[in-house]
Amino acid sequence: MSHISNQSAGTFGGTILAIVGVIDSSDMLKTAILAGIGAVVSFGVSTVLKRLFSSKRKKEDV
Repeated sequence: MSHISNQSAGTFGGTILAIVGVIDSSDMLKTAILAGIGAVVSFGVSTVLKRLFSSKRKKEDV
């Protein structure tokens, strides 16, 4: 069991170090900004859809 977790930790650490060596700070900043915009848009769309479907259900129940 310990061998598997050590191997997983080594694989994870190696992957992170390889990614850090390739990606520069401007790419990371762009990715963070796009992720934030995506989260806001996703939240907005889900909120609008929730309101649309809840108002539809209320009309059908009446």
